[in-house]
Amino acid sequence: MIKSLLIANRGEIAVRIIRTAKHMGIHTVSVYSSADINAKHVQDADESIYIGSSAPSESYLNIKSIIEAASGAGVEAIHPGYGFLSENAEFSESCHKAGIIFVGPSTESIKKMGNKASAKKLMNDAKVPLLPGYHGKDQSLDKLAAEAETIGFPLLIKAESGGGGRGMRIVSNINEFNESLISAKREAQGSFGDDAVILEKYLESSRHIEVQIFGDSHGNIVHLFERDCSIQRRYQKVIEEAPAPGMSEARRFDITSAAISAAQSINYVGAGTVEFIVDSHNDGANGPFFFMEMNTRLQVEHPVTEMITGFDLVKWQLQVASGEPLPVMQEDIKNTGHAVEARLYSEDPTNEFLPSTGRILEYFVPKGKNIRIDDGIKKGDDIALEYDAMLGKIIAYGSDRNAALNHLHKAISEIKLIGPITNQFFLSNILLRPEFIKGIINTNFINQFKTDLIRSELDLLNDVLLSSINFLIQERIDSKLYYTKESNSPWNSSDSWSLNASAEDKLYLRTLGQDYVINISKVNDIWHAFIPSLTDKKHIVKQTDNSLVYRDKHVLIFVKGPYQQRVIHVLPIDEAGIVEKAQTGLSAPMPGTIIKILADKGDAVIEGQTLMILEAMKMEHTILAPYTGTVSNVYYQEGDQVDENTELFEMVPTEEKNKSN
Repeated sequence: MIKSLLIANRGEIAVRIIRTAKHMGIHTVSVYSSADINAKHVQDADESIYIGSSAPSESYLNIKSIIEAASGAGVEAIHPGYGFLSENAEFSESCHKAGIIFVGPSTESIKKMGNKASAKKLMNDAKVPLLPGYHGKDQSLDKLAAEAETIGFPLLIKAESGGGGRGMRIVSNINEFNESLISAKREAQGSFGDDAVILEKYLESSRHIEVQIFGDSHGNIVHLFERDCSIQRRYQKVIEEAPAPGMSEARRFDITSAAISAAQSINYVGAGTVEFIVDSHNDGANGPFFFMEMNTRLQVEHPVTEMITGFDLVKWQLQVASGEPLPVMQEDIKNTGHAVEARLYSEDPTNEFLPSTGRILEYFVPKGKNIRIDDGIKKGDDIALEYDAMLGKIIAYGSDRNAALNHLHKAISEIKLIGPITNQFFLSNILLRPEFIKGIINTNFINQFKTDLIRSELDLLNDVLLSSINFLIQERIDSKLYYTKESNSPWNSSDSWSLNASAEDKLYLRTLGQDYVINISKVNDIWHAFIPSLTDKKHIVKQTDNSLVYRDKHVLIFVKGPYQQRVIHVLPIDEAGIVEKAQTGLSAPMPGTIIKILADKGDAVIEGQTLMILEAMKMEHTILAPYTGTVSNVYYQEGDQVDENTELFEMVPTEEKNKSN
């Protein structure tokens, strides 16, 4: 048995691997970047080693640094987790050359399944059903466009290497194809070092169902049933469950048998997942199914499989890597009860799921026999731009699906995470959706019910502003947070705000990328808030409001109920300082790195034209021209990092330019 293990990863998966390894009596070594010096996985390991700067290419993707760390620590094995180098054949081979056990499949298996084009050919030979598509080596724009026309629209562009939704684009027609292709290739190159893509027919009503398989070096291969991962956004999973709702035993046998055939075709060893797309238009989970890809690693969603089978898959990985046979045979693996997992992301559902950063000011998670929390964060951590937006996973088990859903919803409602904006309330809304409760789901579920799953901005904005006013009224304001031209203003008062006379003033706040003036008055000991830009109705601010607001210099973090929050800024400016930038400037919707600038000073652009590509937490965001006009200024260069609300461009609308001439 392996006695010492280096975990070549970070966050929740590193913490999860360390937990099992310690239970097995294995000495654990973590690695960390500059951003993770105080991270949970660093503290939990028996030993930790610095491997480079915050940029993944300089740390968690740096094969040389990781191998040197492992050799220096004298470990027997390396566990890659998921993401980063987990499916990198070069890394696997480097481990073998250094005399270190790679906890995963053979280098050959990684190569065969890591390239989606070659994997499709192997599956075709193994008689595993495939979607119509193009998997050829010719990657020219003309060839790919011609193949797209042959396949028909809608279709899916997908990176040949890697996974996690990177380098994937749905294309509705040929007019969108070229731009989507270039974007997908650029994202694939940045994430996996390979810009090759495949094309597949896109099923508009589909279920994403995958099968957990496991093999050992003694020729044994088993499955541990299926998982349904249909609830997705931006091609990334949000909620996963096992078993798949509505799947018949006959179809379960068919799909698990296909997964076993896929694994046998490459003599697979270790943990792996065979992913299928199911045409759910008529028969839900029992419709025709087609091979998508095989992930040659441990999946993010492996806990739901562990909860319905009772097996520790990381323990199995370490046993198999040590040369031991699987501890059970297929007939010993039973499927009992139901498990559901929700991914907690640092992102803003009300702002197109853009990543959110910041310091975790408060953090509490519930405990219970039916609840499991896999996370890699703690109070005081700073959420970095360089890494994936997932903070952790909430997993619930029940005797049936309804029981599991109830346990999960209760657990999510009890989580308290204050700091970066998360998808907590969004997860809760999904679980409460009648269609989801009934198991009527598909990969388009979030887009289909997006309006209902996300509270309207106006409703949330009213709550934010009014609750913030309430807080500022109850607490004496730090004079550094504001100023007013009125010398006798109550906001400048040094007393405890116990005023007997009427009081009127203005408060200036910024949230959701907009500046707001709030007129505040006090009449007969009752405070009123008036937001002219939103409504002409005066709101009474209740002193007993149960919301919380955390203040840090100019920043207020609004929290209402168990799972809604919004970051707002108190503006140290007067009314004249508030300007409308919508007609002159374009600001960053999130903190990130500028990876491409497509418009220069003086360029004439049309409405909807791409001006810039911004990247954060491994995802691209396109900055579009809001109207037809001329770029009058470009304030940053490619490679620069920018904060949220940073002005990127200045534009002059065409009509204004014509007037000046």
